[in-house]
Amino acid sequence: MENLGDTEYRIDVTPDGARLSAGSEESLRYAEQTYRQLLDAATEVEGGLAVPAVHIADAPRFGWRGMMLDVSRHFMPKEFVLQVLDVIALHRMNVLHLHLTDDQGWRVQIDAYPKLTEVGAWRPETMVGKMSHGQTEFEYDGTRHGGFYTKDDLREIVAYADERGITVVPEIDLPGHMQAAIAAYPELGNNPDQQLGVRQVWGISEDVLNVNDQTVEFVKTVLREVLDIFPGPYIHLGGDECPDGQWRVSEAAQARQAELGLSDAGQLQGWFTEQVSSVLTEDGRRLVGWDEMVETDCPKSAVIMAWRGPDRGEVAAKAGHDVVMAPNQSVYFDYYQGDPSTEPLAIGHFTPLEKVYDFEVIPPGLTAEEEARIVGTQCQVWTEYMEGPERVGYMLLPRLSAFAERAWGSPKTSYDEFLGRLRPHLARVEALGLTYRPLD
Repeated sequence: MENLGDTEYRIDVTPDGARLSAGSEESLRYAEQTYRQLLDAATEVEGGLAVPAVHIADAPRFGWRGMMLDVSRHFMPKEFVLQVLDVIALHRMNVLHLHLTDDQGWRVQIDAYPKLTEVGAWRPETMVGKMSHGQTEFEYDGTRHGGFYTKDDLREIVAYADERGITVVPEIDLPGHMQAAIAAYPELGNNPDQQLGVRQVWGISEDVLNVNDQTVEFVKTVLREVLDIFPGPYIHLGGDECPDGQWRVSEAAQARQAELGLSDAGQLQGWFTEQVSSVLTEDGRRLVGWDEMVETDCPKSAVIMAWRGPDRGEVAAKAGHDVVMAPNQSVYFDYYQGDPSTEPLAIGHFTPLEKVYDFEVIPPGLTAEEEARIVGTQCQVWTEYMEGPERVGYMLLPRLSAFAERAWGSPKTSYDEFLGRLRPHLARVEALGLTYRPLD
C-alpha cells in the first residue's frame, strides 16, 4: 500500500486491472469519481470494457471547495438541494453553504420560536423586475411565496451530504438581514411597536436586530437549535451589510454603546456577534463570516469569506484569519453570462464562463505564511432573480465546472482545451437532472 497523505489518491490502470488507492475515505471518493469518468471513455470489447491505461496521482490544492445556495430570497425544495449536493460531489467539491435566513424569508424550523416559520417564512408577494438603486416605487406579482425546511428535512440533507463527503455550513445572517425575524417577533427590532412584514423587495433593510440582552438570548437559543441540526465544524453568522442607522437613534442602543465605552454605534455589531458566537465556542464550533466582520474586531479564530474583492482576502489573511476566497467579481453566479438582452434577468455585472475559468484563488502580494491562510474558495448563488430550480441550474452550470477546476487547483490549460473536456461532461450534469446554460 502506498504511503499517501490524507488528501491524496492514485489510480493505476494496467492490463491486469484497475487499482484505486487513497490516504483517506474522502480521497477514495475522489478516486472513485475520477474512475467513473474514465469509464465514460471506455470502449466496448469482447468480454467487457477497455479502460485507457493510466497512472493518475492527484490531490486538491485547497481544503475548502464550496458553493453557497441562497434559499432565503427564493425557497428551493429539499429534493433540489439534494440534486445540488450530487452536482457538488460530481465536481469533487466538499462544502455546501446554505444561506437560510434573510430579510425576505426565514427557512429553518426553530421549536422555541415557531413564528419564525409561521410568519417569517412567507411573504404575500414579491417585487417584479430589476431593482434599481434608490428605487422607491415597485410593481408586485401578487403571489404568496415561501416555505421552510423542517428539522427532519435538514437532517436528511446533512446525512445525504455526509455520504458524499460534503460538509453543510448553515448561515443565520445577523445582526442585519433580519427583517423576516423581526416581522415574526417585533420585540427583536429597534422599533418594537412597529409591525413589519417580511420584506417584499430586494436590497438591504434598515431594520436590524436591537442590542438588548433579551435579543442576545433569543439568538443564542436559535443557534443552539441550529447546532443540534448541523454537526459540522462551521457555523456562518453572516455579518455583512448591517446598517447602523437605527442604533444611532435608539435610546436603548445608545445606552448600550455608552455602557460598553464604544465610540461609535457601528461597533455594537462586533459586540453583538461576540456575545452570540460564544454559543459556538462552547460547542467546539467555528465562526464563519463575510469580510465586513474583520472590521468589527471579530475573534481571530473566525474564518472570513472575502466577497467584496481579492483585496479583502488579503486584508483578512494579514489580520491572521483563515480565509475563503469568494470575490463577487469572479465567482458570483447571479451575474449575467451573456448579453443581458438575450439572458434571463440578473442582478447585473458580467461573469461569463471564461472569466470563471481564469479566476485566480490566491490574491497577489501575500507572504508564504499569509498564502497558507487562504484555506479555499467558494462560488455564490444569490437567488433574488432565480425563482426556482430550473433558473438556478441555468445560472450555476456550467460555470460550476470551471470553478471546480480552480478550487481543486488543477493546472490551467487553454480555455479551448477546457471547453473540449466540458462538452462531454455536460452529459453527466444532465444525468443528474439539472438544467444548465448551453455552450455558445
